[in-house]
Amino acid sequence: MKKLLILNLIALFAFGLSARAQIQQGNVFVGANFANINLGLDNAKVFSLSISPKAAWFVQDNVALGGYLNFGVQSAHNSNTIINYGVGALGRYYTGSDVAIIQHGRFFAEGTVGFGGLNASNGGGNTNGIDFSVGPGFAYFVTPNIGIETLFKYNGVGGFGSAGYQSNLMLSFGLQIYLPGKGTAKKMAGDVK
Repeated sequence: MKKLLILNLIALFAFGLSARAQIQQGNVFVGANFANINLGLDNAKVFSLSISPKAAWFVQDNVALGGYLNFGVQSAHNSNTIINYGVGALGRYYTGSDVAIIQHGRFFAEGTVGFGGLNASNGGGNTNGIDFSVGPGFAYFVTPNIGIETLFKYNGVGGFGSAGYQSNLMLSFGLQIYLPGKGTAKKMAGDVK
């Protein structure tokens, strides 16, 4: 019985690495995007980093809905420190088929909306209110359950503060882990038996 259980677990793991199910209905992805990573070594002593953890559930094939968090900081010697933050909902739509040139890649579009802010120290301009973004991306699946991605987005924050609206364009890189949902896991277990 113990050997059968181990064989089933090995088969389930191997089947889970197949490329056919990462963006199907019922699955989940979790991960983060990283942007604006800078560690200055000259006299300016600039440091900046933005991280955006996210999680989403595939409500149907190629369509995921979920949430995100944003946190970023930019600091330099004798300059304002800028903090940005955000929390809200996200949506993703993946193209319907693999890219012919890169067999394990998918283009996608991502949009977010939530509450956020961009605040600079010493009166450098503050905005807190509606945080939103939209843009295209590309995910390359290094394994069927792990994707590295790049995302080019327009980000905006509008609302209250000394600067009523602030926006930027950002290129970010990320890592997402695609997990089978409850229904997919049961189906894989049934296929293994």
